[in-house]
Amino acid sequence: MHVARPAVAVLFLMISVACGGSAPPPAAPAGPAVDPATAGTVTAVVTFEGTAPAPRMMRHDGDPKCVSENGGSERADESLVVGDNQALQNVFVYVKDGLGAFGFPVPTAPVVLDQDKCRYEPRVLGVRVGQPLSIRNSDPLLHNVRANATINQPFNMSTPLEGVRFTRTFATREVMVPFKCDVHAWMTAYLGVLDHPYFGTTARDGKVVLGNLPPGTYTVEAWHETLGAKTQQVTIAAKESKDVNFTFAR
Repeated sequence: MHVARPAVAVLFLMISVACGGSAPPPAAPAGPAVDPATAGTVTAVVTFEGTAPAPRMMRHDGDPKCVSENGGSERADESLVVGDNQALQNVFVYVKDGLGAFGFPVPTAPVVLDQDKCRYEPRVLGVRVGQPLSIRNSDPLLHNVRANATINQPFNMSTPLEGVRFTRTFATREVMVPFKCDVHAWMTAYLGVLDHPYFGTTARDGKVVLGNLPPGTYTVEAWHETLGAKTQQVTIAAKESKDVNFTFAR
């Protein structure tokens, strides 16, 4: 039976919305709350050693709409971005170990992963176990979202129209979950799923501030998509602030 193009688009939209629901978030793990009167701060500083390679240019003229959205047929690869003072961007920094039995309320506000100008934005992000991840399409063209989780449930969803969005939650900790778009092979993102709030992604200054940490000894990990992961141990006393430095090289 022949189906008109608008009907097909509506059908895909219905599938995306219908399949995008997720179970209610699990309750926060039982445990004492962090006392802000004694909490400290760890600031991670991530740098690149040596001369950063020139970014590889990627062509996306296989999709004329991507060319139109970007005003050109190519863009710089973002798998290695080094800024001023050798600051390394898009590094996921988190407390890997040491938090013990503390309990942390799960945020209800969603983390947003956008498909904008034929790229995922942000490229590297984090979400809490049970917190909504809202994935939206801001482009006037077809994308799909394939999450290649190995511990959590993987999924592959179509976002065929501008404005389509769906929500997913993750049931357990996993660092990292890769995201791809099968329609546009250069579109990549990485998601860290954690059961606590002590994580972040380096921006232009190469820093992540892990605040409101209870006194203790922690293993902090810095993860980069092409350069691997490094860990450091840090001990903070009550109200203490410390810096940890990570250096990556090729």
